[in-house]
Amino acid sequence: MNPFELPALVQRIFDDRDVSPDVQAILRQPDKSLGVSVPLRRDDGSLAVFPGWRVQYDKTLGPAKGGVRFHPAVDEGECTLLAFWMTVKCALHALPFGGGKGGIRVDPKKLSPLEVERLSRNYITAVADIIGPDRDIPAPDVNTDARVMGWMADEYADIRRSHQPAAVTGKPVCLGGSEGRAQATGRGALIVLDNWMKRQGRTPRQTRIAVQGFGNAGSHFACLAHEAGYRVVAVSDSQAAIHDPDGLEPRRLFDYKEREKELSGALYAGRSVKEGDGGKEIDQAALLSLDVDVLVLAAMENAITGDNAAAVRAPLLLEIANGPVSPDGDAALTGAGKTVLPDVLVNAGGVTVSYYEWIQGRTGERWSEGKVIDQLTQRMQDTAGRCFDRAEEERLQVREAAYVLAIERIAHAIRSRGDRSYFGG
Repeated sequence: MNPFELPALVQRIFDDRDVSPDVQAILRQPDKSLGVSVPLRRDDGSLAVFPGWRVQYDKTLGPAKGGVRFHPAVDEGECTLLAFWMTVKCALHALPFGGGKGGIRVDPKKLSPLEVERLSRNYITAVADIIGPDRDIPAPDVNTDARVMGWMADEYADIRRSHQPAAVTGKPVCLGGSEGRAQATGRGALIVLDNWMKRQGRTPRQTRIAVQGFGNAGSHFACLAHEAGYRVVAVSDSQAAIHDPDGLEPRRLFDYKEREKELSGALYAGRSVKEGDGGKEIDQAALLSLDVDVLVLAAMENAITGDNAAAVRAPLLLEIANGPVSPDGDAALTGAGKTVLPDVLVNAGGVTVSYYEWIQGRTGERWSEGKVIDQLTQRMQDTAGRCFDRAEEERLQVREAAYVLAIERIAHAIRSRGDRSYFGG
């Protein structure tokens, strides 16, 4: 049974805008969903087997593109929803990709680095028949990073008996990755925030920010925002939250956690933000209700729901994580006059620079970091401008404007290939 249910917002767009029945039929379910068993020989010689998935939602606009996450909550339904969101995201940003997503249901923090490597390689072995530079290109996601992508790319090249630099993105630069990829998601989010603030007549120095989630995307965003003049007053990770109304030093926190990983050889930081800065420790849930100008959600899905939306005091929410605001939470925030800048717009910096890495892998070019940043800035500013203009013109929430633009692009491509109107329908 298909565990996926089309989001209510999309169904409303279908109904309100008289979207072609052909387009609706294509977008109601994934193109392909593969479930696999991923074996792992543990360091002690025992064998463990973990469930994994790779979902390709829609490839109307190009090969599937999407991350691979290692997390205890991964299941087919989650991968399908994430692949759908990636379909929307790529269409919105005019990238030549469809949406994909994959993952393994595992707690990687309980594995040794060698066990994570074996698991990563075995996952690629399990899904190798449906991925590739012209079919489906994996990338980093929750609990996967450049090192993991390097292992995956190496395994895929071994399987194909050929060099395949465009088959996996988010790799280390020395293995064909792109300059600027590690910071791309956080940088792209800051570009969108800057665009919005300028439209509101606000400056960074007037703006206090709280960041839920000090992982790869959230930490880079916090560092870049601080350097741009924003006041980052609170951050949290999986262990704790800290707050200083006078402002924190995100770069010091980032360097502290990275240094601990380097010294220990670990894949995942064991220390918390509470140990690396003088900020006052607060309850993690309390961060969501701080009196700040921008609440940045860079952790996991459903951080804000109908149950806690009323506690949010920030007038603006920035979704860097995928789906951090649930539909009922979104309705409650909108009803309270809050503005949400949605994930499909905000967090596309990662997939955009993955696109640039894919280009470099196919052509053999090597782009400078400056060129990558310039190209990313131009694309993110253009998409943000189109979303904000459409929202203003039609008096829509920004999330709905983003989905309308994406669905229109997909629908146009489907019609151009031939739909029922070609046959008098």
